[in-house]
Amino acid sequence: MKQTCVRFVALFAFALGSAQPANAKEPLQQRVEAVLAEAGPGTRFGLVVTTADGRELVAVSPTDRFIPASNTKMFPTAATFALVAGLDQPDASGGAAVRLEKSGHGTPDVILTGHGDARLSSADDCTVDCLATLADAVAAKTRHVRDVVGDDSLFPDQRWSPGMSWNNIPSAYGTAISALTLDDNETALRVTPTEVGKPPRVELSRYYAVENRAVTVAAGKTELNVQRLPGQRTILLTGAIAATDEPDVIRLGIDDPAHHAAWRLKALLEARGVKVSGDVKARHRPFMPADDPKLRGATPPVRPPQPEALARLVPPPLIEDLTLTAKVSQNLHAELFLRRLGLIEGTGSIEDGEAVIRAMLADAGVPRTGFDFSDGSGMSTYNRLAPRAVVTFLRWVAAQPWGAAWRATLPVGGVDGTLRNRFKGTELEGRLTAKTGTLNATNALSGYMIAKSGQTLTFSAFANDVPSEASALKAMDAALVLIANEN
Repeated sequence: MKQTCVRFVALFAFALGSAQPANAKEPLQQRVEAVLAEAGPGTRFGLVVTTADGRELVAVSPTDRFIPASNTKMFPTAATFALVAGLDQPDASGGAAVRLEKSGHGTPDVILTGHGDARLSSADDCTVDCLATLADAVAAKTRHVRDVVGDDSLFPDQRWSPGMSWNNIPSAYGTAISALTLDDNETALRVTPTEVGKPPRVELSRYYAVENRAVTVAAGKTELNVQRLPGQRTILLTGAIAATDEPDVIRLGIDDPAHHAAWRLKALLEARGVKVSGDVKARHRPFMPADDPKLRGATPPVRPPQPEALARLVPPPLIEDLTLTAKVSQNLHAELFLRRLGLIEGTGSIEDGEAVIRAMLADAGVPRTGFDFSDGSGMSTYNRLAPRAVVTFLRWVAAQPWGAAWRATLPVGGVDGTLRNRFKGTELEGRLTAKTGTLNATNALSGYMIAKSGQTLTFSAFANDVPSEASALKAMDAALVLIANEN
């Protein structure tokens, strides 16, 4: 009798299983994994999605560590919201200044000093935060100066972060970081086609020289390349430009922003009738053990007071720059936020900025194994993040008094910034706010999305080791749309 009962129960259970509809859905986790697998072999994915109360809906390699690319920018911008007051007020502490300094020749030197402002401009149509304003102040005071010196010693001289690829240095993406920043530390090379078989015409600031080996061709795709060794001021232009194409504008990085800013100020002074009888120079502060919190001990050295300025600019509110940095993923500006954080209790070094971010993440309850940083922009391949750690951080941010304002700086899917062309025509168009990330063989996207039900989900997605032909970005977006439609 006992064996009969057991057999009956087994048959009943089998019958129940057979009665399931043929089209019954697999668990969401399995369907998401299947969507990610459509990217093909080789890509390593990480993904965590949680509800508002922290319940995980999907967890793919949640504690594995990934190169985050520009997802890194979320951390210095969030720390700025958390620690810097008056973000909606003019940036009185950041503006560049100019002063006259006695020299041994009787004629004063002009000292242009940077204070970490990212938006100082020398454009002809500049109306706010303009280098020309400082040139006017000097011209009103004297008609003869000796040297023009760019001083970026507010931060130690760490123009590039550890782990950044050297081949990015000549480009706008890898331009040098400096407390004295002018025109985004970039200059533009304009290449215009001429007659077929002849070199194109080039236009470039005289700060750089161009060795033009490019050629104008009758038809085909314009493919121009620029090369420049670090520290050199000669650009090698190669490749081809089609005769029927519009001029091509290539943004180039500046290796010594303080020197370049002083060079531009010299030109503005001379245009105002000021005689410059000396040289253009730069004044840097070498990185020393005192700039590394691991080496100097508990107390950073005291920075000497700044000499009185002849004139000092007041840039626009930092909230504007925070929004720009997140929306378009501006590398230089993110790095400047990191170094300005490093001034809070340190010397403005990368290491001091990272110490501030580590303290913030400890407050957020993020495990120390979930992150490592070497820069503020994500250009470093030394950075690492785990998806679950990022979601923990994002949920903490959402609960802060400034959380909604920080979230508003992020790109919106299908609407603006680096997400303007993604998620269009899907459930997530206009309903996803997130920080993107793109680097060699790397994609990332982390933030918030409103599901079909109306609930807000927090997510972090990474794709690393992406083969050149794989479509990891497409698979990542499809997975998020699937999750949003199912919740």
